Amino acid sequence: MITREEILARAADRGNRIPLLTLAEFFDGNDVEDSIAPNQHGYGRPGLIEIAARLRAMEADDAVAWVRVQLHEEMFEDGYDDISAESVAICTALPDDVVDARLGVEELQAEPVWEGLSYDHDEFCDVPPVPDGQRVLTLVWD
Repeated sequence: MITREEILARAADRGNRIPLLTLAEFFDGNDVEDSIAPNQHGYGRPGLIEIAARLRAMEADDAVAWVRVQLHEEMFEDGYDDISAESVAICTALPDDVVDARLGVEELQAEPVWEGLSYDHDEFCDVPPVPDGQRVLTLVWD
């Protein structure tokens, strides 16, 4: 898992913008259950291992260009020590309802996906290209 210090350094090198993280950067070695969807942790939301598995299965689909973790803007504030995700970006040609069904958003206790990123596009860096015919959807827990 990437460290907070590595994230802060990457952000500083890219104009203090929020880097989108690969699934490996966020999930591999991450055992902090409330690093994503903290309000649902302990209330029936699947664990990190299951969330990561669903996202990796989605990323492996030929109709998906990439999947990235969108970090929470709070984690860049002074005094914040952890890594915290706001949501997940999915670049795909699949219809929203198909993405929702494949991820099992109800079981994840997430909102249905919607088009766009959690914050303005200009606030992010390390955003891969969006191929023709695809768009970016966001999976968020509220």
